[in-house]
Amino acid sequence: MLKHALASLFANLGISIGMPSDQEALRALINRLRPVGSGHDLIRMGADGDGGYLVPDDLEGITACFSPGVDDRATFEADCAERGIISHLADASVEAMPADLPGGTFLRKYLGVVESDTLTTLERWVDGHAPGDDDLILQMDIEGAEVPVLLNAPDEVLRRFRIIVLEAHHLDRLLDREGFTVLSAMFARLLEHFALVHAHPNNYGGVVKRGNITVPRVIEFTLLRRDRLRDGEPAGPFPHPLDKPNDPNRADLPLPELWRG
Repeated sequence: MLKHALASLFANLGISIGMPSDQEALRALINRLRPVGSGHDLIRMGADGDGGYLVPDDLEGITACFSPGVDDRATFEADCAERGIISHLADASVEAMPADLPGGTFLRKYLGVVESDTLTTLERWVDGHAPGDDDLILQMDIEGAEVPVLLNAPDEVLRRFRIIVLEAHHLDRLLDREGFTVLSAMFARLLEHFALVHAHPNNYGGVVKRGNITVPRVIEFTLLRRDRLRDGEPAGPFPHPLDKPNDPNRADLPLPELWRG
């Protein structure tokens, strides 16, 4: 009990004290997570704050947005609707869709790796609402459940998404051996098919440090399927002019230097 209490205390102070991950492997992973230019202008979709994200202006031909993790607003999905993109939302913690979205659907389930009364898989959800081979967009903010969901999604489902907006949580676990194993597997899986084209730390989360490595606890990542990539050179500046702090009452959290190209 004391060990876990101390670990929690130090984590809240921004210090990791768990069994350390291999520093060379961690630096190699961060190097792969440095954003590159997409060859498309970045645009902001959603609110000026939490719930808004930067995406490449490569939306023509995308027919549907899948958005697990529902807030009390749906500003990102509303912007999708203005572009003719139908949104499908899922979350077991709320009773209904928070906004009137033309053609939109709501599923009162969480995403998981099995099918049950309260869970569905990404594969089952996509197949049920967007059969075929049209390009899609995934906007995922599911408080850490993204790791098993993305690791278990078949390649043919992941490749349906032209753009993935992923709010990745608990990234301080990269500094610990066990957490690094799982999180690095998720990122390796994504990077097989996608290039990371933007990263914005969530200033609600703060950062954790080990030695001279700084890791934001939560980062909003934007990924573009590699067949749509037109650039590939290191991206910048950080923050992007369109980035906004998630908590408007705090300064925005800069992307640490090690995470930049």
